[in-house]
Amino acid sequence: MLKISNLKVKVEEISKINKLIAKKLKIKEELITDLSVIRQSIDARDKSNIFYNCSVAIEIENEEKYLKTKDVSIYKKVNYSIPEKGNLEINKRPVVVGFGPSGMFAALILAEAGYKPIVIERGKRVDEREKDIIEFWKNGNLNEESNVQYGEGGAGTFSDGKLTTLTKDKSGRFAKVLNEFVLAGAPEDILYKAKPHIGTDYLKLVVKNIREKIINLGGEIVFSSKLTDIDITDGKISSIEINNDKKINTDVLMLCIGHSARDTFEMLYDKNINIEQKDFSVGVRIEHPQDLINESQYGDFADSLPAAEYKLVHHEEDRSAYTFCMCPGGKVVASASEENMVVTNGMSEYKRDSENANSALLVGVKKDDFASIHPLAGMYFQRELEKKAFELGGKNYNAPAQLVGDFLNDKASIRLGKVKPTYEPGIKLTNLSECLPDYVVETMRKALTNMGRKLKGFDMDDAIMTAVETRTSSPVRITRNEINQTNISGIYPVGEGAGYAGGIMSAAVDGMRMAESVIKLYLYKK
Repeated sequence: MLKISNLKVKVEEISKINKLIAKKLKIKEELITDLSVIRQSIDARDKSNIFYNCSVAIEIENEEKYLKTKDVSIYKKVNYSIPEKGNLEINKRPVVVGFGPSGMFAALILAEAGYKPIVIERGKRVDEREKDIIEFWKNGNLNEESNVQYGEGGAGTFSDGKLTTLTKDKSGRFAKVLNEFVLAGAPEDILYKAKPHIGTDYLKLVVKNIREKIINLGGEIVFSSKLTDIDITDGKISSIEINNDKKINTDVLMLCIGHSARDTFEMLYDKNINIEQKDFSVGVRIEHPQDLINESQYGDFADSLPAAEYKLVHHEEDRSAYTFCMCPGGKVVASASEENMVVTNGMSEYKRDSENANSALLVGVKKDDFASIHPLAGMYFQRELEKKAFELGGKNYNAPAQLVGDFLNDKASIRLGKVKPTYEPGIKLTNLSECLPDYVVETMRKALTNMGRKLKGFDMDDAIMTAVETRTSSPVRITRNEINQTNISGIYPVGEGAGYAGGIMSAAVDGMRMAESVIKLYLYKK
């Protein structure tokens, strides 16, 4: 096939892409026997001339005839392949802990290679999990084992479902992940959009279908099963305990535990598994009218394009602030996983058609900000902020909130403006400086003014900020050696919780890479 890059398509002509290709190659449209878009992005740098920038693959006779045309080349598709199996024999099934993106794809690759993994997930199946989450959002009744953080699909299931990555895909892993999502029911446009996303509504279907695929390949998935202990014999994993009573013998344990598995981090530390502190970020969720963001980003094209996104950064001498996990047409969601704590996150459905846009507004925190050099000090730092937010919000899982104008003037908010907050169970207007560190507050104030110059309306007085966002990434890194195991033989730290990923795609790909490490080393004999 031929690849045609840098194809500039006017917004109103996106349905006429065949005609534009034919014009570029100086041929008749009917000579193009097959066409697929392989990348599509919006170029909005010039608000008076916004267009789609596309790359396409086409089938046509006498391909070499067109290779001298500008931006035309041979399309080389990278196919993913499972590595050859190692020589170290094992007779026990590998165990994967956690069924978020990293655990899901670690289990899928192991299952495709014939290793019949056992997956244990502390939360529930996604349908049951959703009921528990809605009960929390509507009535403030938190289930500590079934919530936005724990359960089938992991934290990403109740998010915007972003599938972006900054890493070049030379292995075929990224394409493998996207293709598996599509096979499981995700929209096909994730295969080519520059900023693909699935949305919570589709993710709930996708994770169920991938679960069934793993089971059909010989894997086993057990829900409501929390890792509570690890048995180590002669420096090697020998078995695990789930729910404090049931043992599973295994030679391979993949820790895909997610960034919120705090009790598991403590258990691993007690087992002398090497854990290090890691920098992360904290802050708030900020909400604007989506129409304002569309107008600021697209101008006269605001009504012709999908809900607009943004990504903003502000640098100070010692700190940086930035927006993260922006959710167009979404809502702010209660994401606590422990009692008497408030945590916020963002979520969108596929259509992104809700009234508000929201994003995390974050400030980086460093190891020096923590109270001690203890490996879990960052985790305890998160807990402290979440407890303060719970108390400031009224001790009922309502979240503390403040209008941007009041935040900039350091005064408590007493009434809402034009922006209606979306957080459930509810919010309490207050002064957020009472639950955030001074250096975070000062950096955010400077950032808001600066970001308002970059994106018109970002610092509008009536925009609302809801606290606190702390689960931006793992507060720890579980160290890996040259064969990707911990200091205990047979244990593999994987994904975001272990400190090696940040988002659905990078976590899924890390799960694949660690599964490949298992396959390269071990030969499963049963």
